[in-house]
Amino acid sequence: MHGLTKLLPAIAVAVATMAGYCQTVPPDRPLAHSDGQATASQVWSPDLGNGMYKNPVLNADYSDPDAIRVGDKFYLVSSSFDSVPGLPVLESYDLVNWRLIGHALARQPPIERYRVTQHGNGVWAPALRFHNGEFYLFYPDPDFGIYMVKANNPAGPWSQPLLVKAAKGWIDPCPLWDEDGKAYLVSALAGSRAGAKSALIVSRMKPDGTELLDGGAMVYDGHKEDPTIEGPKLYKRNGYYYIFAPAGGVATGWGVVLRSRNIFGPYERRKVLQQGTTAINGPHQGAWVDTGTGQHWFLHFQDCGWLGRVVHLEPMNWVDDWPQIGDMSHGPVGQPVLTYKKPRTLHASVLENPADSDEFNGATIGLQWQWQANPDPTWGFPSQALGVVRLIDIPAPASTHNLWDTPAVLLQKLPAPRFIATARLTATLLNQGDRAGLVLLGKDYGSLVIAKTEHGNVLRQLLCMRADFGAPERLAAEVPISHDDVYLRVAVDEGNISFSYSLDGNQFQPIGQAFRAEPGVWVGAKLGIFAGGVTDHGEFGYADFDWFRLTPLQ
Repeated sequence: MHGLTKLLPAIAVAVATMAGYCQTVPPDRPLAHSDGQATASQVWSPDLGNGMYKNPVLNADYSDPDAIRVGDKFYLVSSSFDSVPGLPVLESYDLVNWRLIGHALARQPPIERYRVTQHGNGVWAPALRFHNGEFYLFYPDPDFGIYMVKANNPAGPWSQPLLVKAAKGWIDPCPLWDEDGKAYLVSALAGSRAGAKSALIVSRMKPDGTELLDGGAMVYDGHKEDPTIEGPKLYKRNGYYYIFAPAGGVATGWGVVLRSRNIFGPYERRKVLQQGTTAINGPHQGAWVDTGTGQHWFLHFQDCGWLGRVVHLEPMNWVDDWPQIGDMSHGPVGQPVLTYKKPRTLHASVLENPADSDEFNGATIGLQWQWQANPDPTWGFPSQALGVVRLIDIPAPASTHNLWDTPAVLLQKLPAPRFIATARLTATLLNQGDRAGLVLLGKDYGSLVIAKTEHGNVLRQLLCMRADFGAPERLAAEVPISHDDVYLRVAVDEGNISFSYSLDGNQFQPIGQAFRAEPGVWVGAKLGIFAGGVTDHGEFGYADFDWFRLTPLQ
């Protein structure tokens, strides 16, 4: 066994080298929760069922991940930009199988600003820590500064966001509470707002995390060796202060670790992670975690374009008080692994994944759903009584050009590069111009809707290219439909998107034109449902979505 263990990194690299850019392998067996119920996702699982795992462990857009261990559980948070609720919180027993347990932001401040879409703005890279029995979560809004929320339970409720540093362009904060009771915060600078970048700042902080006590000191200038250094995570071990940070750009960069005996420096530098011979481009920012069993691991993201920024798990060891991350068989700088032996943790694995399908049978919808802005109270309602989620055909704001800037669109992350999503919809369209349907949304998008016209209801497949520039939707196909009850389907095949529909749920007919998925701003494409209208008086129409199911693409 010892010989096999030594060979595992090399085997992983060989497999990774053969893999294409962001290619993945679908799960080869059904999984179940510990209670015997079906797993939350049919389309992706990183657990190979033989004591091994494959990357990415989260094959969805959980960008800028940070993670900690508390007791026998691990918790992970990620950026959420303008999606609401924001700041998703995930839980795991083994760093491989994760489930979504809540969000730290029910609404995003300033409330009025985020009542309209703000693609690329809002919540950037957060940091999660556990201190004095409480969970602290620091996050930046690059236009306003650094916020803090805290909770006794990571599933919530979380406190209202407190602005601890009002500063445009201060991003990617991470706190540290030292042994002497003093507290610090490391952060980076966004050149788009601050007019400066490639520098890391350490500030003194009140021990309760509510305020920074000074203007900060620059502890590292990355312009020479590490341009665009950002996403710092601050730790202390064996008397050294460590800053883990990515540099060189999201899709093309590398991982750096800095260390010093003094928190304000000077810091030694070492490159610790790079793409190397693998297909894992620009291994980016993430988190060091220990398992409580003597093992150490590193979680980071990879930019996969239309799919988003997916999360990888790398083995990690300490040698001479420096971390070694990933496969070290190719030289002094580690590179990502594609498959590896699962971590040895304090609790047995629970085979689960973040939910994607939703039967809409409860009084709340699944945690995977997010609006494109702070929602109004009448956009939609889950109904346990009816077993549906009802979306109202409320007109979009007058400034809206297309679904890209329509706030009332209910979306979720793409959970895998290949799958089919099917929704059952019953539309009660009361006014001409009412519509409801299914959308795969990015800078380019496609939708399949049932719409009310002067001649009756029709089924339309619509395309919108360069939606982020305000382009109008284009009709790709239209068929008359006498049914109010229809099944809408989208197939996702490595970024190639096509639509079909059915009147009985069994026989599906292709409709319209295929297109290529495009990412959003700092995020991948998203999948979801919506309803809208143009009549701004009287009673609005509505759409009842009975269920939304994701299944493997054969």
